[in-house]
Amino acid sequence: MKTLEELFLDELADLYDAEQRLTRALPKMVRLATHGELRDAFHAHLNETENHVVRIEKVFHLLGHAPRAKKCDAIVGLVKEAETIASDNKGCVTVNAALISAAQKIEHYEIASYGCLVEWSKQLGRNDAAELLQQTLDEEKFADQALTELARERCNESAQIDSSEEEIDRADTARVTGPAGRSTHSHY
Repeated sequence: MKTLEELFLDELADLYDAEQRLTRALPKMVRLATHGELRDAFHAHLNETENHVVRIEKVFHLLGHAPRAKKCDAIVGLVKEAETIASDNKGCVTVNAALISAAQKIEHYEIASYGCLVEWSKQLGRNDAAELLQQTLDEEKFADQALTELARERCNESAQIDSSEEEIDRADTARVTGPAGRSTHSHY
């Protein structure tokens, strides 16, 4: 029979793997995003994710264990789904909304996982570990909220443009800018 501490360590190892996988997945999401603010948000979260890896290592050390990773099947699946949704929407007005959807699924998994670890570490009397994990939980919640706001204020609206409007916009832009993007008329 497993103890709560063993369960805690197993789940910590699962999240350690998840965070490491996300440090490899987020740069791809940065490249696929076509909205500048979304690229910036993904890039900032990549930096946070690298810190999450370090925090998990600190928690392992606090508990007297070497950091270890246990394959996180959930993140493997969520990253695969993110790659599929990005591929299915590449070059479309929906790509940024699709990337946000995929990212929020990942955030929600992490929020649930870190929430459990915070509570278990408190139950185990490891408030030092709980504080580190709470920092990460707070960052994951903030990232999710920031993605919601970005979707609501920017990316979802641009995803509503139908393809005929998009083609008209491209034709108008080409007519105004001419070859090589040079303006064909003066604004004066």
